[in-house]
Amino acid sequence: MSHLMPTYARADLAFERGEGAWLVSTTGERYLDCHCGVAVNALGHAHPALVEALRAQAEKVWHVSNLFRVPAAERLAARLCEASFADMVFFCNSGAEAMEGAIKVARKYHAANGQPERVRIITFEGAFHGRTLATLAAGGQKKYLEGFGPPVEGFDQVPYGDLDAVEKAIGPETAAILVEAVQGEGGVRVGTPQFLRGLRDLCDAHGLMLVFDEVQTGMGRTGTLFAHQGVGVTPDVMGLAKALGGGFPIGAVLCTAEAGKGMTPGTHGSTFGGNPLAVAAGNAVLDVMLADGFLEAAQRRGLLLKQRLAEVSDRHPAVFREVRGAGLLLGLACVVPNDRVIAAFRDEKLLAVAAGDNVVRILPPLIVDETEIAEAVTRIDRAATRLERAAGAAQGAAPKLEGLKG
Repeated sequence: MSHLMPTYARADLAFERGEGAWLVSTTGERYLDCHCGVAVNALGHAHPALVEALRAQAEKVWHVSNLFRVPAAERLAARLCEASFADMVFFCNSGAEAMEGAIKVARKYHAANGQPERVRIITFEGAFHGRTLATLAAGGQKKYLEGFGPPVEGFDQVPYGDLDAVEKAIGPETAAILVEAVQGEGGVRVGTPQFLRGLRDLCDAHGLMLVFDEVQTGMGRTGTLFAHQGVGVTPDVMGLAKALGGGFPIGAVLCTAEAGKGMTPGTHGSTFGGNPLAVAAGNAVLDVMLADGFLEAAQRRGLLLKQRLAEVSDRHPAVFREVRGAGLLLGLACVVPNDRVIAAFRDEKLLAVAAGDNVVRILPPLIVDETEIAEAVTRIDRAATRLERAAGAAQGAAPKLEGLKG
């Protein structure tokens, strides 16, 4: 009997080590990882730069608290700001914490401007911003909210991609618009450049904060360091996590000096956020991702994988409806239940992860090579063929069963 709280429907599968895009199970089987801990292991497993950074830091100091300076955290913050729109950074431990912090920054901005009544935030149907009470309310999905009492007040949901609905939802208490450039959990739904730029225009017209949730899309996942850069939109506030530490827990809130002017000493905090181990990992990730040609190569791999997945989808219309996504955040919209598809992939020793709208997310590490992409596509193709055959066999058996009933 496991003493872990049963909040996950875990597969009966465990891993003891990994290297690059591959994981090795405790039974010695090799799996091609297109799951990546849900887009966390962007540099794959046991990347030498990450291993060395953590080893070196572990021999020095692990934790000192934010009541003292952490020079490596200051360096990581400066590098993130240099690579983005931001002027300041707050470090935390996870994506949910990053989005909680982003919500607080957006609300505090208006309070600092003498408008404390401006607390409401426009969010979108299908969104996922985390598992805390506030981020669950921001996401608005009933399946996650059920049983936890009244949802946290202050969030107004509208359909994703509908600028007219956004404009109608803006009122005198509206503080911000919170959006994912690509809804990962929501079904790998990509926001159009026109939609995302339209949100910027509405924020400018009404004095609102534009907040991007880049927990999943950030750190190269969509082909640029941050997804909003690929569509030419600049937010005021942004939440990061997942790939920022390459597998080590770290999150961050980035904002402009203007947006963050209300965040004064005592307004927010985190015991572990930005500790020496976490920022050592974050700096090592940036060392790799900001090297010449890295993001361009990841972008090419994303285009190749999307093209190859589209070919597989076309060959198996009884299994897949379409391919969605950007960069190496891709989704196969399924005809058959996505849990069956994921199980079939796992039988082929390929790992993937579910999303809304009956989608399977394909999230290989950014360092995946062309040979591994070809191998992944081959395994997906084999799995789809087996699913089609199983469906055909079941249909063929149905008349016989009806005859037996008669």
